[in-house]
Amino acid sequence: MGHNIPLITTIAAGFGVALILGIVAEKLKVPALVGYLVAGILIGPATPGFVADVPIASQLSEIGVMLLMFGVGLHFSLNDLLAVKRIAVPGAIVQMSLATMLGLAMAWWWGWSLGSGLIFGLSLSCASTVVLLKALESRGVLDSMNGRIAVGWLVVEDLACVLVLVLMPPLAGLLGGAANQVATADPLWMTIAKTLLEVSAFIALMLIVGRRALPWLLWQVSRTGSRELFTLCVIAVAIGIAYGAAQLFSVSFALGAFFAGMVMRESEFSHRAAEESLPLRDAFSVLFFVSVGMLFEPAILVEQPVRVIAVVAIIVLGKTLAALALVIAFRYPLNTALTVAASLAQIGEFSFILAGLGLALGLLPSEGMSLVLAGALISIALNPLLFAAIAPSQSWLLARSGLARSLNRRQDPFAELPASTERKYLYGQVVLVGYGRVGQRIARALDAHGIPYVVAEQNRELVEDLRKRGIAAVSGNAAEPSVLIEAHIAHAAMLVVAMPDPLKLRQMADTARKLNPEIEIVLRTHSEDESQLLRRDAIGKVFFGEEELARGMTSHVLERFAPHHVRTASGPE
Repeated sequence: MGHNIPLITTIAAGFGVALILGIVAEKLKVPALVGYLVAGILIGPATPGFVADVPIASQLSEIGVMLLMFGVGLHFSLNDLLAVKRIAVPGAIVQMSLATMLGLAMAWWWGWSLGSGLIFGLSLSCASTVVLLKALESRGVLDSMNGRIAVGWLVVEDLACVLVLVLMPPLAGLLGGAANQVATADPLWMTIAKTLLEVSAFIALMLIVGRRALPWLLWQVSRTGSRELFTLCVIAVAIGIAYGAAQLFSVSFALGAFFAGMVMRESEFSHRAAEESLPLRDAFSVLFFVSVGMLFEPAILVEQPVRVIAVVAIIVLGKTLAALALVIAFRYPLNTALTVAASLAQIGEFSFILAGLGLALGLLPSEGMSLVLAGALISIALNPLLFAAIAPSQSWLLARSGLARSLNRRQDPFAELPASTERKYLYGQVVLVGYGRVGQRIARALDAHGIPYVVAEQNRELVEDLRKRGIAAVSGNAAEPSVLIEAHIAHAAMLVVAMPDPLKLRQMADTARKLNPEIEIVLRTHSEDESQLLRRDAIGKVFFGEEELARGMTSHVLERFAPHHVRTASGPE
């Protein structure tokens, strides 16, 4: 056997150094991603000592991009985005536009071309999915209203970046890209039209054929009972569709992999696909960040410190202040504004993909790539500090700012029932906490039997939609006593909690019992252990599971509530 093994050498060095520096980063309380980027710097050509094979690392990074985007597609939920669309869509568009304009203005000041400034600004405008999800999950707020807004905001940014990736190649010539990279015999409008037509054809193929074929394929493979074949099928689909999209439709690997994941999400095996492909996705995402680090020129920190500081200021201050102002303008609480602002005050993988494509098309100078990488390293390292500063910042603002106190006191118009609410919703009603799949099924059954109910839901946009449909609903976290009070829990016949959060379940039950000792409580959980604990404490009637959960809770509510519905609906005289 020969010893010309640059692929093995690059992988071994990348994984080994990334492991060591990832552990160091976690010990220092910064994301491991910072360690991976530094590992790439150490084994790259800009630092002395061992130098990994850059072309091979570049190909490995392409696989990393495919699997990263496949993972984003697997977790992309159109319903989750639609639930926060009124703030996430305009918020993301406005914030990206402001950050792009700041980057463009700064690049113009430095003497860069319009195309360079535009790509540079776009690279600074999009936050990291990996960093955001990890930050929210580690703080236990991923499933909260604040977390949903931040994730929805980021999904809009990701979709915008995907569109930019599609349009960059045909527009490169107009923006001043290298002639040998973008030369074409067709007029610009025809090139753009052809590109959009190819992308549309690919998307249509995936949505019409893919969403039927891929779930069927997963079902057939799962019937073999082989976990190995199932994992192989998932990875083959991700990389195969990404490659086929690039070859047949001239679509980027990133877009092809994203749609492969999004379509596979339609399958009942999507959770298993995400779980079993996770180790390989994690491994190649590490190589992606390592290969990105190899492109960084550390000398820029010494040669251009002012430019680095300016880039970090756009990411950490410009984007943060823009998000803060936008969330407050949409009449959300101060804590929500601070959480969303901190979540988006960093850049990551899409920034690298955009900057890398700009570099390949001759649109972005190598200095721009190094500045983007420097901004990513510093902003990701600072992100945990921003999250830690949320609580003290909120306390400081409330103590010293009359404006902050007025914003904090400002009433949400959906936080209480309208004065015109009918009497039947105020006495003897069901208070239904959570309007997800289980909650909606219970609500439909209550509607069918004419039983009045009030929905308590964290998603304010959902509450607004319910109000428009004539359904009594209040916005807020039902674990807070004020929300249950606004739902008139003191005179309710039953509390039905259709959300599986053990801590909040107990808080809601305790509040309900204090305000209404005779109220009947029906709860849901996700596990038998939680169910047994709640039953042991005699908190209320407990259900757990999936389909049986919704069916059982609905049957119980109708069975127990209907007998005294007529007696209590009119309320006390």
